[in-house]
Amino acid sequence: MDVLMTGAYGRCGTAVIDHLHDGAGYDFTYLNRSDRSDDHPYGGYETVVADVADRDAIETATRETDAMVHMAAYPSPSGEWKDVFEPNILGVYNTLEAARTHQLESFVFISSNHAVGMYEQEFAPEIYTADFDLLVDHTDPVRPDSFYGVSKCFGEALGRYYVENYEYPRQFYALRVGTVNMPPYDHPYGDAEQGVDEGTFERDGVEYDRAVTRMKALWQSRQDFAHQVDCCLRNETVEYGIFYGVSDNRRRWFDIDHARTRIGYEPQDDGEQWDGPPA
Repeated sequence: MDVLMTGAYGRCGTAVIDHLHDGAGYDFTYLNRSDRSDDHPYGGYETVVADVADRDAIETATRETDAMVHMAAYPSPSGEWKDVFEPNILGVYNTLEAARTHQLESFVFISSNHAVGMYEQEFAPEIYTADFDLLVDHTDPVRPDSFYGVSKCFGEALGRYYVENYEYPRQFYALRVGTVNMPPYDHPYGDAEQGVDEGTFERDGVEYDRAVTRMKALWQSRQDFAHQVDCCLRNETVEYGIFYGVSDNRRRWFDIDHARTRIGYEPQDDGEQWDGPPA
């Protein structure tokens, strides 16, 4: 299967490269706003340098493609409308139009937990505890917490419009990802340890502890994320689906049984397995 992956060299894209590039049966083309040098850890891959806001570039990159994994986006909930409009609104429109024009079978859209982020805003920090009585699933109303979250809701809705009104893409999967980090911080202490490394937190301080409890709920390990993308690309039964992207964390407030049942998602990691950062 020929797969175009946009936003390839971010946290989520590199997880796919690490776990699916070799031996998974895919022929990936990576699209990113900038390339990587050959001596970079992610250098040397076939890369289309383009911006998803450039309609012509996306149309050209999508030719001879069977599926798309669309990750390119402005990634921060602190962004304003002007920050998210071109990469997140125009970008998902351009990629879906290219998928329609070039008759792609599958479109995997990397959405975000921020599409329903007001549940966390309302109930934090109690929501981070293992016994908090809340489980949000794909049937619950969207509650975006930011323009970033709004842009992800837009992408999900636009994907549904395309699969229900056009012949292509035939399948659309929205993954509401929790938190995926780069390899040095790929564990539930990752955000807290990164804060220490950047001088923002003191280890074992209040902010550090809160970052850990939050990540033990929201963490999606890199291997679990790549596995979930693989599940979507291999699936042939779902026309449109929203699936939460977290590992099998005991204190999560997002449902993953829907993903288990519909696409065969079987996460291997659980934030509760960690009682401290790696040595």
